[in-house]
Amino acid sequence: MQKRFFAFLLFVTLVPGMRLAAQGKNTQQVEAAVKKLTRAMLDSDVPVLSALASPKLTYGHSSGKVQDKAEFLASFKTGASDFTKIDIKDQTIYFVNNTAIVRHLLDADTNDNQQPGHTTLKIMTVWTKAGSKWLLIARQAVKALPQ
Repeated sequence: MQKRFFAFLLFVTLVPGMRLAAQGKNTQQVEAAVKKLTRAMLDSDVPVLSALASPKLTYGHSSGKVQDKAEFLASFKTGASDFTKIDIKDQTIYFVNNTAIVRHLLDADTNDNQQPGHTTLKIMTVWTKAGSKWLLIARQAVKALPQ
């Protein structure tokens, strides 16, 4: 009876620590995926963007336009989306099972369709874990209000 109690106590003590370690690893993986996405957007690297995006991607812009994966990739192929600078600030990551919800402030210079511009957006991305890889399944942007 005493052995069972100590085994139970050990289990109750160790399991939360294991969950925190797993969550820490997932956080690092999602942070790396966000950085990889940002770099690929800057470089218009369509193969990397394709590898990071879920086949079911829904990509929402602050204008209200929503793209699927093919449309998202095409915008980088054609130059309709062209980032020349991207700064990410105030990033937070929340997990619900195998889903990560990432929020951050994006400050970017653009050259969409050869037209220089600047935008500051609040971004929410949703990532899902597929095997050992995190895939972007959804993104929504809203214009950041002036401070």
